[in-house]
Amino acid sequence: MLSVSGARGLVGRTMTPVVAARFAAAFASHLCESAPRPRVVVGRDGRASGEALGRAVEGALMGCGCDVIDVGIVATPTVAVAIREHAAQGGLAVTASHNPIDWNGLKALDADGLAPPPPVAQSIIARFQEGRLDWAGPLGAGTHHRDHEADERHVHRVLAQVDAAVIRAAQFRVVLDSVNGGGAASGRMLLERLGCEVIHLNGEHTGDFAHTPEPIEANLTQLMRAVAADGAAAVGFAQDPDADRLAIVDERGRFIGEECTLALVTRRMLDRASTCVVCTNLSTSRMVDDLCAQHPGSRVVRTAVGEANVVAGMRAEGALLGGEGNGGVILPGVCWVRDSLSAMALTLELMAATGKHLSVLAGELPRYSMVKRKLDLSAVGGRDAMARAFAGVRQAFSAERLTDSDGLRVDWPDGWVHLRASNTEPIVRIIGEAATAERAGELCDRCARAAGF
Repeated sequence: MLSVSGARGLVGRTMTPVVAARFAAAFASHLCESAPRPRVVVGRDGRASGEALGRAVEGALMGCGCDVIDVGIVATPTVAVAIREHAAQGGLAVTASHNPIDWNGLKALDADGLAPPPPVAQSIIARFQEGRLDWAGPLGAGTHHRDHEADERHVHRVLAQVDAAVIRAAQFRVVLDSVNGGGAASGRMLLERLGCEVIHLNGEHTGDFAHTPEPIEANLTQLMRAVAADGAAAVGFAQDPDADRLAIVDERGRFIGEECTLALVTRRMLDRASTCVVCTNLSTSRMVDDLCAQHPGSRVVRTAVGEANVVAGMRAEGALLGGEGNGGVILPGVCWVRDSLSAMALTLELMAATGKHLSVLAGELPRYSMVKRKLDLSAVGGRDAMARAFAGVRQAFSAERLTDSDGLRVDWPDGWVHLRASNTEPIVRIIGEAATAERAGELCDRCARAAGF
């Protein structure tokens, strides 16, 4: 899988050290066009395959004349922070994010610590596919340096964005599930610096994941049971392997839904700033729109799915906050990457500032039901079949509001459906939202039939 989100594949089959080295060389060759001796930060999540792929990446970067700064096993947003701290020209995170353990990949970040815009990403992909790799840069082979302070600097940046004293005074007890991933050390460090008592689940780097890594309800039964059984925990937080996403469990052990992460953080930012621009993608809940509507002058900017697209919208509109409905929150004061640490800190600040239990705060959010379905892309005819599918939906719902900047979204007065091919998996996503699950499912069914699925 090659997209604006980088490269992902099955370990030992489509993602091997050779493939990783070629992709890293393509990235390095791109950087060398504007810098004779690029500095590149490399980090990885906790997968066992990450060490071999990471070494291949570092070797390729040095072979193309880059100086490598190795930050070890860290969160992807930690790589982004390190890029800015080291004034590096870019970074590579060896991760497949929420994909299962048999996947791994590479995520490229530019000098601002953000995913390259689509034209740049496509240029790097073209280099990789065509083999236009410039080995041995103009100044010869690069060097390798180890940075052991990356987590510390990331946590410091997050603390600077919140009222840490208010959170410390609340003395929260928090259950954290790091799924043996890259955010384990920094996640625990942040919570302890905020005065929290931490019960840490799956905080060791074992090379495997204790459960299916995507932070959705079906995969978080251990966390939900732990919070409910503890009785004194105020919240449960779940990171994904590269810690750019955050799912939340309330004090009763109830999963509140990944869509609520951005909504809770949006509420806190609106409480603090009164008016602000929030940028999110077409597949994210209307909760954010409803919250902004309560604050005159605030508004939501919608973009195509993908972190790079959301960030482009944020920068163009001067947004104070961005994110996606998968539990991803982007706080520009920390970095231009989705960041579970920022999401945790702002959620705790909301709880501390209001004095309300998380279940109450979640209950005060606008309520919708969302249906998320996925189909095997090959089973519906592959990417070539998507144009025909979109044409069918467009014809069937020509009287409704249609948005085609990313796949096709259909908006009705009481709901919406977004149909698109994934950037990171060989699947088609059909996402719908309405006041009830039945209505959301009905709208998804209607779009699926119109698409010929």
